[in-house]
Amino acid sequence: MGEPVRVLHVLGGLSLGGAESRVMDLYRCMDRDKVQFDFLIHRADISAAVCQKHFYEEEAESLGAKVYALPKFKVYNYAVYRRAVRDFFKEHHAYAVVQGHMTSTAAIYLPLAKKAGIPVVCAHARSAGVDRGIKGVVTKLLRLPLLEKADYCLACSREAGEAVFGKKWNSSPKARLVPNAIDVRRFRYNVALREKMRTELSLKDSFVIGHVGRFHYAKNHEFLLEIFGELHQSLKKKGKACKLLLLGEGEGMPAVKAQAQALGVEEDVLFLGNRSDVEAYYQAFDLFLFPSRFEGLPGTVVEAQAAGLKCIISDRITKEVGISELVRFRSLEDGAGQWAKEVEQSLSYERKDGCEAVRKAGFDVQEQAKRLERFYLTGTL
Repeated sequence: MGEPVRVLHVLGGLSLGGAESRVMDLYRCMDRDKVQFDFLIHRADISAAVCQKHFYEEEAESLGAKVYALPKFKVYNYAVYRRAVRDFFKEHHAYAVVQGHMTSTAAIYLPLAKKAGIPVVCAHARSAGVDRGIKGVVTKLLRLPLLEKADYCLACSREAGEAVFGKKWNSSPKARLVPNAIDVRRFRYNVALREKMRTELSLKDSFVIGHVGRFHYAKNHEFLLEIFGELHQSLKKKGKACKLLLLGEGEGMPAVKAQAQALGVEEDVLFLGNRSDVEAYYQAFDLFLFPSRFEGLPGTVVEAQAAGLKCIISDRITKEVGISELVRFRSLEDGAGQWAKEVEQSLSYERKDGCEAVRKAGFDVQEQAKRLERFYLTGTL
């Protein structure tokens, strides 16, 4: 057998984020004798003698990947960034496919990759919104030419596709829907593991709300804390205990910790950081709460359903994620009190394995890996 074809994934980093986790799930399932991944990430200082490795870097390298870096794009360094991209592809142009998950600058690096001789370049939309302020405005402007400049425009949901590539995306021959698939087997409901995790975390008989996501504007942690504050107060009056488990890290964490203290619930909010064994924590949850302002298609909600968890989520999230009866959508306009009331009404339900529903809906990474493997080998999707 000859050398495997190599595919370059362009990402902001290899930290424990949604896009990174989904790409790594696919990578683990690929036939790496046929297809190998490399990664082009972005660092604040690529000249540093020793750069701190991102969460997935060592694992990616152990699977055979090469990890390269570009300087972070800052708008004012457009010429420097473009030159760095051009120089990179001048040296590294033996890829079958370049897949750009960092869509904010994909209109810069994909045409340069194509010009260097790479046969297929595609942009992959995973979010249906942008940051606030000038950063969001600039991101939208940078994305405008993407539908024309990429060979394929992939999206995890229709909302993400239209948000990143424009309203014409859905009717474009370049459009392809690629669900955010997960390794379903990892999240199967496991009673023994549930008891183990709840004992380790000292949860006892508490009703446990869970959330998985970085502390970022999109995730709406401040509203999540308001809901928990209302729920905590209501259950306390009835002599019941509740806990909130938050997995993830990010720039918004200090403000959320301060909010928990101001609400007087800091002892019942556990900030657990990034975890490589996130599937074990889903077992400890009783309900998954996800009031995001915007998303592409959050894999965490798919993971929660695989684990048999009831999910109450924002109606601003694509309906494509509601693949089972476990999901309830609610408007952010309803207010924290109404959200808390629905959570309280969901205290009791029979928890079952949700893996089959997830698999039937097309979110099994084993199947998606086969589909994308064919794409990487043939250049058509």
